[in-house]
Amino acid sequence: MIRRHAATLRAALMLVDGLMAAVLLLLLSWARFGSAWADQWELVVPDPLALLLVYAAGWVAALALNGLYRPRARWSMRSEAGDLFKATVLMAIVTLAVLFWLKLPDVSRLFLLILFPAQFLVTLATRAALRLAFRGLRTQGRNLRFVLVAGAGPRGQLFAAKVEAHQELGLRVIGFLDDEPAFATDSRWPYLGQLDDLERLLHERVVDEVAICLPFSQWSLVDAIAHLCEEEGKIVRLPMDVLDHAFAAGKVEDLDGTPVFSLVSGPDRALALASKRALDTVVGIVALVLLSPVLAWIALLVRHEDGGPVLFRQQRVGLHGRRFELLKFRSMVPEAEARRADLAAHNEIAGHAFKVTDDPRITRTGRWLRRFSLDELPQLWNVVRGDMSLVGPRPPLPDEVAGYDLWHRRRLSMKPGITGLWQVRARREPDFDRWVAADLEYIDRWSLWLDMKILARTIPAALEGR
Repeated sequence: MIRRHAATLRAALMLVDGLMAAVLLLLLSWARFGSAWADQWELVVPDPLALLLVYAAGWVAALALNGLYRPRARWSMRSEAGDLFKATVLMAIVTLAVLFWLKLPDVSRLFLLILFPAQFLVTLATRAALRLAFRGLRTQGRNLRFVLVAGAGPRGQLFAAKVEAHQELGLRVIGFLDDEPAFATDSRWPYLGQLDDLERLLHERVVDEVAICLPFSQWSLVDAIAHLCEEEGKIVRLPMDVLDHAFAAGKVEDLDGTPVFSLVSGPDRALALASKRALDTVVGIVALVLLSPVLAWIALLVRHEDGGPVLFRQQRVGLHGRRFELLKFRSMVPEAEARRADLAAHNEIAGHAFKVTDDPRITRTGRWLRRFSLDELPQLWNVVRGDMSLVGPRPPLPDEVAGYDLWHRRRLSMKPGITGLWQVRARREPDFDRWVAADLEYIDRWSLWLDMKILARTIPAALEGR
C-alpha cells in the first residue's frame, strides 16, 4: 500500500477502534454495576480509568495482529467478520490468561460473557459504517487525489487498476498520456494526449500525482518527466519492476506486492498533515462560534454603511489547481472587479499579483476592516470546508496562475491559508518572486510548530493594524 495515503486511514481506524472499546467497557460497567462501577473495579485494579486505556490498547493490538489494519483490495463483510472473530477470541484468551496470572478471580464471569460478543458486534458495525461513509465521500468527489498515468501500455493499465482497487486510498486515475493512442483504445480510463502534453495537462487539470509507467523504449524520458513534476510540486510514482535509475531522494512503498518508488515534493508526513487538518477544523469552528457576535456586527455595519452585498465572493485557485469560492466581507465598491483593469498601471507588485495602496475602489468601512484584517474573517468558513488552511500560501486568482513561471506553481502544492510566512515576514514586499520564495520556504520547512509560530505572530499584528 502507498503509505502516504494509508497511514492516515490506519491511524483513524486505530483511534476509532480504541475509543469504541473504551466506551463499550465503560457503558457495560455502568449497566452491570451502576454508578458505583469505579468502586467495583477498584476491588480488582488500582485505577479503573487506566483499565479503560489498557483494554482499548489491547483490543487495537488484537486487531492489528489479525491484519485488520492492512489494506484490502477486495473488502467484504464476511472476511472482516472472520478476522474480527479471530481477534475477539485472541482478546478473550489473553484477558483470561492475565486474570489467572494476576489471580483476579473477582471479575464477573457474566460481564466477560457479555463484553467480548458485544465488542465483536460493535467493532463490526463501526467498521461497516466507516467504510460506507468513506465510500459516500469518494462518490461525492470529496477528499480525492487525482492521478495522471504516463504510459498507457500493460504496465500503466495494471498500475491504474491496482490504485483504484483500493478505494480507501482516495486516489482516482484521470487518464493516460502516451505517444501510442492505440494502447488506451480498450481502457476504461480516457486517453488525454501525448507525453509532450504533460505540462499543458498539469496546468489545465487538477493533478496531484503522476505515475510513470513507460516501456523500456521510452525510459530515457523519465528524468525529464520527474523533474517537471517535482518543479510543480507533484508526487511522482515509479513502479520498481522497471526502475533502473538512481534518484537523490525518495522512498520505496508497496502497492499490492508491487514496489513503488515515490518522489515527494513538499510535506509528506501523513499523520502531521492530518493533525493540521484537525487543527484547522477545530480552531475554525471554535473561532466562528466565538466571533459570531463580531461577524454579525460587521455584517450589519457593511450593510448599513455601504449597502449590499455584505460578502464578497471570488474564484480562487487552491491545492494543485482546485477552484473554490473565497469569502470576504465586502470592502470595495460593488463594481470593483470591473474597474481593476483601469488600475493596472498603478499596480505596486512586480509580478503575478495585484496591489494598490490607495485603491480608490475601497470603501470607507472597507479601509477600516482591511487595516485590522477583519475582512478576512469569513475565510474561516473556507477553512472549515477544507478549501483553505489557517496557515499556507495565499490563494491566487486564476488569471494570476495562468501567468506563473514553472517554479511559481509549486506554491500550489500546499493548501492555501488565511495567513502565511510572507504575511508575517514581509507583507509589504513589492516583488512577487520573493513572495513565492517565502511560500516555498514554508512548504519545505513546514511543521505544526511553524504553523503555531506564524499564528502567534499574525494575531497581534492584526490587532495592532500592522
